Amino acid sequence: MAAQEPSPPSSLEGNKPGFPKKILANKLEDKHLCNICLKILRRPFQAQCGHRFCSYCFNKAVSSGPQKCSACIKEDIFEEPTSILKQGCAFPDNAAKREVEALEAVCINEECSWTGTIKEYEANHEGKCDFRILPCPSCKELLRANELERHNERECPERTLNCKYCKEPFHFKNIKAHDEICPKYPMICEGCAKKKIPREKVRAPVQGACALLPPPPAPTLGTSFTPLPTAVGAALELQLHSEKTKVAELSRRCQELELKVSTFENIVCVLNREMERSATTMEAYNRQHRLDQDKIEILNNKVRQLERTVGLRDLSIVEMEAKMREMSAATYDGVFVWKISDFSKKRQDAVAGRAPAMFSPAFYTSKYGYKMCLRIYLNGDGTGRGTHLSLFFVVMRGHSDALLKWPFNQKVTLMLLDQNNREHIIDAFRPDISSSSFQRPVSDMNIASGCPLFCPLSKLDTKNSYIRDDTIFIKAIVDLTGL
Repeated sequence: MAAQEPSPPSSLEGNKPGFPKKILANKLEDKHLCNICLKILRRPFQAQCGHRFCSYCFNKAVSSGPQKCSACIKEDIFEEPTSILKQGCAFPDNAAKREVEALEAVCINEECSWTGTIKEYEANHEGKCDFRILPCPSCKELLRANELERHNERECPERTLNCKYCKEPFHFKNIKAHDEICPKYPMICEGCAKKKIPREKVRAPVQGACALLPPPPAPTLGTSFTPLPTAVGAALELQLHSEKTKVAELSRRCQELELKVSTFENIVCVLNREMERSATTMEAYNRQHRLDQDKIEILNNKVRQLERTVGLRDLSIVEMEAKMREMSAATYDGVFVWKISDFSKKRQDAVAGRAPAMFSPAFYTSKYGYKMCLRIYLNGDGTGRGTHLSLFFVVMRGHSDALLKWPFNQKVTLMLLDQNNREHIIDAFRPDISSSSFQRPVSDMNIASGCPLFCPLSKLDTKNSYIRDDTIFIKAIVDLTGL
């Protein structure tokens, strides 16, 4: 047992490095590792260079000033200022946190059969496992947590006990030495053979005399007895009678004390039996309490599992609703009209930088044709930032891309509709087939391409017919010639 190492302490405050790799039940992926402590991410932060770190590791690294990202250097992608780690340049990566917390975990302590997720491990098991190894605070021996209490009470050579006679504390290893000097330790009188006399009340006895009685008067020494005068004899008889009276009084007191001691011993015996009965009852209550706690823990685990199941189902429902909205808004003839309501609020969000860009629902050239969408910047982008409304066309990855001709080469017309049907704002372009924006997508969508100077914002700030009921309409037309 002593050869084992102490278990690491737990933390829910985010002030510890990552989780040990051994807790992962399945295959470990590099994306789940902190790039500083090289352990499983705990409350991950993502730096502007894209690498992830534990919150504790990142804050510790930048506490002494900006640092170069070691992962960027190792991957040979170091680039200033993106690869410089400093305060304020990283943000909590909640997506990675949820992904890590959902990983299956096992307990790292030997013989512990606990399993669950990393989130459950951190909240309910880390630092609480009965099989974790802890040092005895007195003798420093390494023991399991569930053995420590018994060790401290019964086995530790450095444990402290209270003398059952004088109630003074002493170390267990000094028990014999304490018994030799304890003032309340029960002794046996050599004179009267009375037992259980406290050491402090026993003196060295005269041969054949009780140790509790005062010593007898010293005998008169002499070779012969000389009769004393009558007065002297009377005085001696009076003194002798007085001494006998005192002895009788002391004897009576001794008997009273013996009676009281016997009464107290009986009371103590009864109290000891009551204490033993109470201890047995308390132990039974404790056992039942532990069983109840185990049942509560099992029920809590079931509730958490049900909550996870409900959460996943809710997420699936939200995803299905989003897909249904996208499908209901989609068109399949290359013509798409995008209604943008609450224009004033969304324009304010764009100016403040809270939501600079918006994507439209997807639309198609045909049911199995190109998949596309629009991207609009209500406060402009690039050369049009702050002066123009910028409108872009985006080619998206679709299910039928393998059947289509690439690069995308259809003429695109973009329009801001005049709601009086008089003077629409129109811009059109034919794709640059050498641009990556019109090649077959390898991710969800290509880089947007279009008109950064689509419409001056001044035209929308004055009285106009493009905004009606705080709503604008954007129309896109894809030429289907040749498809």
